[in-house]
Amino acid sequence: MKAEELDLLFDNGEDVLEYFDLDSLKRPGLEMDAMEISFPQWMIEAMEMEAQRIGVDIQAVIKMWIAQRLDAMG
Repeated sequence: MKAEELDLLFDNGEDVLEYFDLDSLKRPGLEMDAMEISFPQWMIEAMEMEAQRIGVDIQAVIKMWIAQRLDAMG
């Protein structure tokens, strides 16, 4: 199927999900990559306390705070 045909089906309100392999979908720019970073102990303790307070793990706190800061940059 050509993209134009798929666009027309979508624009007409038809369900187009059957034309996609949902198991192989990728979201560009959202692939995970690992990095190592060191923090002073007081920061780790503060992040652990925040993580426990909101019920997530420490990585989620770090990602949330960094994302907020990056969003604020524009």
